[in-house]
Parts: sequence; C-alpha cells; structure tokens
Amino acid sequence: MPVALGAIRNLLLPGLWAVTGKYDQLPAVRKQIFRERQSNMALEQTTSMRYLAQAFVKQEGGTTSADNAMRQMFTYNQTHLELAVLFAITRKAIDDNLYKAEFGPAVMGLNEAFDRTNEAFAADVFNSATVFNPAIGGDGQPLLSAAHPVDGGSFSNLATPAASLNETSLLNGQVAINANFRDNANQRMNAKARRLIIPPQLEPTAIRLLKTELRPGTANNDVNAILSTQGGIPDGYLVWNYLTSQFAWFLQTNQDGLVYMNRVPYETDMMVEFSTDNLLVKGYQRNSYSYNEPRSLYGSNPTS
Repeated sequence: MPVALGAIRNLLLPGLWAVTGKYDQLPAVRKQIFRERQSNMALEQTTSMRYLAQAFVKQEGGTTSADNAMRQMFTYNQTHLELAVLFAITRKAIDDNLYKAEFGPAVMGLNEAFDRTNEAFAADVFNSATVFNPAIGGDGQPLLSAAHPVDGGSFSNLATPAASLNETSLLNGQVAINANFRDNANQRMNAKARRLIIPPQLEPTAIRLLKTELRPGTANNDVNAILSTQGGIPDGYLVWNYLTSQFAWFLQTNQDGLVYMNRVPYETDMMVEFSTDNLLVKGYQRNSYSYNEPRSLYGSNPTS
C-alpha cells in the first residue's frame, strides 16, 4: 500500500508547530575499520600463499637444500548482496501535504536506511566472528579461532579462555598478536595491535585503560604499559553500537584483511507510475563485507 492521505492526515492541516521524526544517526564506524575495494565480479576470491620459510645451513662443497613447499593454501570467497528498498506515495498525498520539507520524497530517510543496513552487515563480521561460514571458506576456521592452521602447526587470534576487558587481558592480547601470530610457513611476523573496538558498554573501561599515563586501577606510580607494549594501541578505541555482545572486545591489527567490496555503489531513482499517478522512489546497492585474513583481528568473546 502506498503512503496515502490517511497516513499523514495531520500534515494536511495548517498550523502544526513542528513535524518530528528525524534524528541524528550513529556515525559510520565501518568506514574506519574496513578497507574499500572496487569489485567487478559477483564472487571475489582471495588466495593466501605459503612462501619460503628459512634458509638452510650449507656445508662446504655440499648441495644447497631446497624448500619447494611454496603453494596456495587457502581461498577466501566474498559474495555480494543486493540491497534495495522502495516506497510509494499517492499523488494526493504529495499535492495536499503542507509540510513537504519535513515529510516528502526527498527526506523520507532512504539514505539513512541504507547506511544502517550497511553498518549492521559490517558489524555482523564481528558478531559472528567465532562461527565458521563455509561460504567464505578460507582456512576452515572462523575469523576468530584458537586453531588457524599453518605449516606444521597453528596460531590463535582468540583469547582462550575468553576474558573480560581489563588491563591484564588487553596486555595479553597485545603480546599474543606480536608473539604468537605466524605466517603460512609458520614463521614469526610483525603483527601488532592498532585499534580497540568495543560496544558502548565497555567505553568507560576503555577510557580508563587508554587515557591514563599511570597504571589503571591502582595507587601505584607504575607507567601504563598498555600505551607502550608492542607499540601501544596507536589508533585508540572505537565504540560500535552495532556490536551485539556487550562483553566482547576486539583488537584490529596492522594486517590488512577486513574488506568492503563495492560492486554497485548506492544509487536512487524515482518514477511516476502511469496507471496510478503514485510516485515510486527506490534505492539500490550491491556490496559485501567480509575478511580474507584472520591475522587482521584478535578478539575475546566472554559472556559476562
């Protein structure tokens, strides 16, 4: 059913003091987390390679040992979604509405609706980070796992056991990223924490941990080691209202791997339906949010 006169009957009368219903929108946090890439295909794939590990000791006059284990190890799939919505308004509702600036086709919240949907889809990468999605594939583990496979072993980007956000757990996360992350050849790598991502409920804790020069929660004059350990957390923290757990927290690392694929940018269109004179307004977009590198994130998923 289109928006008709009965749905806006108060807007047909002069003298309204105000027309409300538009509110400030939450910031687009996803744009600070996901790297945007242009896409030309319905399915985009990323292949993760195993390169050379280490050199071998060579004896005088002896042969040089070979490492021929270079190969593709994992393939990450990213399939785009179509996002679309339209609304219809009758000719009479447009003609007789006295408050078009406050409630009209151009201000019905179409842009905001798409923005909220994109924010929710981006946050779902985090909200479902401990659940394996076979459509993504990759290394056969969820984004956050204690058993990401590499040659001859595995590495973890998940706090095990899960720990609430505090000084100890955050420091453990910073150290674990740098000390325990391995490349596909099971070699050490320069991974470091870059940003803390939290739900609104954890912001007071994040402020105490990241905004004080002295050790948080104590009367000691010790320095706050969080600010310097493994380079600290240089990008500070981000509050993301679209995170569904009020206890889970994440450390984004310096490794690229959280990807926004833009297949068809957001567009709008409108037309008058000839047989009814209804105005149809439509928005459309085609994109996806996913990951192709588990080393881009470290997380903890406690239940309290």
